[in-house]
Amino acid sequence: MLIASIALGLAALTYFFDSLLARQSNPNQRPESMQTASGIREVVLEQNHQGHYVANGLLNSVPVTFLLDTGATDVAIPAGIAQLARLPLGVKSSAATANGTVAVYSTRVDKLELGNIVLHNINASITPTMDGDTILLGMSALRQIEFTQQGARLTLRQVPEY
Repeated sequence: MLIASIALGLAALTYFFDSLLARQSNPNQRPESMQTASGIREVVLEQNHQGHYVANGLLNSVPVTFLLDTGATDVAIPAGIAQLARLPLGVKSSAATANGTVAVYSTRVDKLELGNIVLHNINASITPTMDGDTILLGMSALRQIEFTQQGARLTLRQVPEY
């Protein structure tokens, strides 16, 4: 009975600290969203413990994690996520990254969602050598929205097209 109680207590502590660490690396697991009376959609993101803006979202209805990267020309997608999102491999080319030149394949994302911001028909690159499950949200997506940083918060705004 005592051993079972200790095991249960350790399991509870493990769960608590695991979720705490996840929150530190991605404080925007459910991004704060709102829509103004004039139809402007806003999403407010908090910096993570490394000073980056990381947030959960959807890519062609597949749950993903985005890392906002204003230094990236395109949205960069690891091959594993591209397969899940059923993205076609387009033309092969090369891209200069912080880790050197890598092969990439052009593709197009039908729908990208971050909070209540929804973007369509986004240029992207599938990067077979990219590890992990995080998508770099580059300027091919970010140029379609306004963003303002104040302190440790980044506000994204999607103005409706009339």
